[in-house]
Amino acid sequence: MNFEYDVLVIGAGHAGCEAASAAARLGSKTCLITMDMNKIAQMSCNPAIGGIAKGQIVREIDALGGYMGIVTDATAIQFRMLNRSKGPAMWSPRAQCDRNKYSTKWREILEHTDNLNIWQDSVTELLSEDGHVIGVHTQLDIVFKAKTVIITAGTFLNGLMHVGKVQIPGGRTAEPASYHLTESITKLGIEVGRMKTGTPVRIDSRSVHFEDMEPQDGEDDFHQFSYLSKSKKGLKQLQCWTCLTNLDVHKVLHDDLDESPLYNGQIHSIGPRYCPSIETKIVTFPDKPQHQLFLEPEGETTTELYLNGFSSSLPFHTQLDALMKIPAFRDVAVYRPGYAIEYDFFHPTQLTHALESKKVKGLFFAGQVNGTTGYEEAAGQGLIAGINAHRLCAGQTPFTLGRDEAYIGVLIDDLVTKGVDEPYRMFTSRAEYRILLRQDDADMRLTPKGYAIGLVDENKYAQFSKKKETIEKLLEFVKTFSIKPAKINPYLAKLNTTPLTHGCKLVSLISRPQVTIMNLLDGIPAFKEIIDKIDSPNKEEIIEAAEVLIKYEGYIVRERAVADKLQRLESIHIKDRFDYESIQALSTEARQKLAAINPETIAQASRIPGVSPNDINVLLVLSGR
Repeated sequence: MNFEYDVLVIGAGHAGCEAASAAARLGSKTCLITMDMNKIAQMSCNPAIGGIAKGQIVREIDALGGYMGIVTDATAIQFRMLNRSKGPAMWSPRAQCDRNKYSTKWREILEHTDNLNIWQDSVTELLSEDGHVIGVHTQLDIVFKAKTVIITAGTFLNGLMHVGKVQIPGGRTAEPASYHLTESITKLGIEVGRMKTGTPVRIDSRSVHFEDMEPQDGEDDFHQFSYLSKSKKGLKQLQCWTCLTNLDVHKVLHDDLDESPLYNGQIHSIGPRYCPSIETKIVTFPDKPQHQLFLEPEGETTTELYLNGFSSSLPFHTQLDALMKIPAFRDVAVYRPGYAIEYDFFHPTQLTHALESKKVKGLFFAGQVNGTTGYEEAAGQGLIAGINAHRLCAGQTPFTLGRDEAYIGVLIDDLVTKGVDEPYRMFTSRAEYRILLRQDDADMRLTPKGYAIGLVDENKYAQFSKKKETIEKLLEFVKTFSIKPAKINPYLAKLNTTPLTHGCKLVSLISRPQVTIMNLLDGIPAFKEIIDKIDSPNKEEIIEAAEVLIKYEGYIVRERAVADKLQRLESIHIKDRFDYESIQALSTEARQKLAAINPETIAQASRIPGVSPNDINVLLVLSGR
């Protein structure tokens, strides 16, 4: 067996799978090294993909040619489009998946990917020479040589789990931690930190009183994650349920806070603010009498359930006593308690936008090792790292995405520009161009880019081109077709919208809140004929995309103009142009931050915390602008 590769990927989580797949399919000889081939793409926490802003990332991964959306659709046991009561910029797809089938599907894909080998082992040392990575050394005393290495080790680097005062070394429950790799990386001058995350108790469904819970059904319409998936109904669709904690629950938890690693000094690292443990909730919101919990299935046939909202590192007996104070769980039986886990991460400001180390050439980082939390954030980074590792091997320029092009672009820019002081989670509020980054048009934004770099194949690009052409024809028809009041007013009355007093173009009617393309068809035979002729498995998606463009055209045009105006600062490149420490006109904080990050552009410099508008004006003057 030849142990020389173009790309080595260390870790087979969500980042590692996308990275290895992308690099191999682009043509690089790739090896994915994992500690356990039976845990590829393991869903360590909730077996769910998507959610607010996260769903947009998954659609972007799919549009670029990644696999997360395809695997999710194939293994989904419930699908919902969140935030449908709000505007389309906020719509976010989410799916509950079968944990085991998700992992199996990913392994099947990887094992049938050309140019990709998988090796089961633990990496103990990163090898470098003259500031360039050259390979790794493993626990089995094997040296793998490589032109590039991507670290996607998740929570395994010096991982330590906490259940009350019990501390168990490991990267995940019942799985060993990875030792020594962090130390070999820090020897190269790369700074490391510690973070914490956690997971809830797992419950046996046979012990639950579902009559005391509120059912939460999924949706049964055309929405799904991937533009290539035929149907999301391959598996049996299941319910989720909700219930509430109460003051009795809170008392049990509060009485044992001195045994919580979060409050007795056992854990010093910072956990995710937006996904707090149940003990953190009762401390942060002492006057709140209840907190909502979501009980979600782990698979199509298993009796194992995930209790979303009850993450905890308290002793097992405390978790169990508290749960039994909830009516639905009065006879509860559990499979394992919740736990917290501490792990090493590397400060992402040490990376370029290509996710390559600024200190070691050919070394890339993606996923939780960059200080993020979430499968989707990890997968998005993995895809970009895999693309760029290949492009470095091929002598090509880096592939990056702007903040106005993708949530993935926002994610990476935030990481490398602002850094992290807690596990980073994506929200729609982090994106200043939300209307441009809708989930419905991820393919329009990114599939041409994926095709240009070679990750989107001819079949997918042909489907995209047909969809784009159909939408354009629909838009042209509604903008040119005239409506007369006498014929349409009876239908408008049924829709409780103002009748016409004079003729108008069809686009004006569809722009109204009460009107949709579908509820106009009976009143406009010529329009119905156009819609009926759409021959595509994505017909409903095409209609929805066209309708969004019609109803929100003004907002989209306005936001695009703002983005284009700010693009001027993105075009002013300043990397390596200045000795920031010597520029006395800059504030002391700005000099330190700019020297540490060495931003690519004026725009990136403006997003660095501590760099003021006055500092930016100084840089503009020095740049001759």
